[in-house]
Amino acid sequence: MVITCPIRFRQDWIITDHAASFFFAEGVKWTSLTEVRLNDATGKPAGSIDVVLVAYDDAGKVVDFGALEIQAVYISGNVREPFEYYMEDPASRASMDWSNKANYPRPDYLSSSRKRLVPQLVYKGGILHSWNKKIAVALNRTFFATLPTLKQVPKDQADIAWLVYDLKIHADDNHKPGRYYLTKVDEIFTDFESALLSITTPLPGQIGDFIKLLQEKLDEHLENPPTNQTMERPF
Repeated sequence: MVITCPIRFRQDWIITDHAASFFFAEGVKWTSLTEVRLNDATGKPAGSIDVVLVAYDDAGKVVDFGALEIQAVYISGNVREPFEYYMEDPASRASMDWSNKANYPRPDYLSSSRKRLVPQLVYKGGILHSWNKKIAVALNRTFFATLPTLKQVPKDQADIAWLVYDLKIHADDNHKPGRYYLTKVDEIFTDFESALLSITTPLPGQIGDFIKLLQEKLDEHLENPPTNQTMERPF
């Protein structure tokens, strides 16, 4: 399950401030536009950009822009059942532990990268890169940790800024005690080609392990061959 421009990344819209510091020089006027359609050369849609940061001059004319993609994480499992169970008696079930139940929700990082992040970089990112426009990707810390190691470059030479966030409790006058707040914990700068190559190139396992699996399946197949029966007159 993925929600476009997830709510948890919208807190105070700090992600746009962080992206703007990568896209534009200090003092530039800018604003943000959400869900902007991007077409290819044939006019066919390549997708929608989550947030486009637009720099403009005193006359309100666009002078530059950058694309901010927000990468949420798919989940596997079931969310509805525990929620419905909780809603039947919220007072007594507020501290229920569902973690040992079947279909307990878990993050699906592999699907999130292969089905969501990679296509975004290939299609939308490819168009933006051809225009020499920068991209920022906002994602949470645990998801970023599952990605291959990315070759870093200096900020002023980067095509992509990976903005890594986590939820943290802040003990100061500007935050309410006991609450979690979206917090940037890291930022990684890369060029476009090397980042795309790292993410799309699989890390191969041992061929011997695959041959062992084939042997096991072959042995099972030979021990239990399928029974084919031919009926000369079925009716």
